[in-house]
Amino acid sequence: MGKFVIKPTKNGGFKFDLKATNGQVVASSQVYKTIVTCKNGIASVTKFAPIANIEDQTVEGFEKEKHPKFEIYTDKAGETRFRLKASNGQVIATSEGYTTMKACKNGIASVQKNVVDAPTVQEE
Repeated sequence: MGKFVIKPTKNGGFKFDLKATNGQVVASSQVYKTIVTCKNGIASVTKFAPIANIEDQTVEGFEKEKHPKFEIYTDKAGETRFRLKASNGQVIATSEGYTTMKACKNGIASVQKNVVDAPTVQEE
């Protein structure tokens, strides 16, 4: 089972990482101003990740999917990444860079699996 880990940031805010059972970070959040808004972000990821469509933006002429969705894209360094968008289109989680499409899709599957019943822990 995965877990959400909330950490304070240097600027006084908070962010979370979703960690898989093996401890690897599979998705991260933006910086939130308060712990409450950070926990709301976790609730959104938990709600939307299992039902999100997958939109592969690396394919020419890709079909746009409705929100919530995972968007797969290529970053400036040429790595494949995903971002999870909520039903309102706001980005609620992002991935690390992957060297292959298969690894990126495995990352999405890991998020979808690990959010189910994932506890939230807070680091100091």
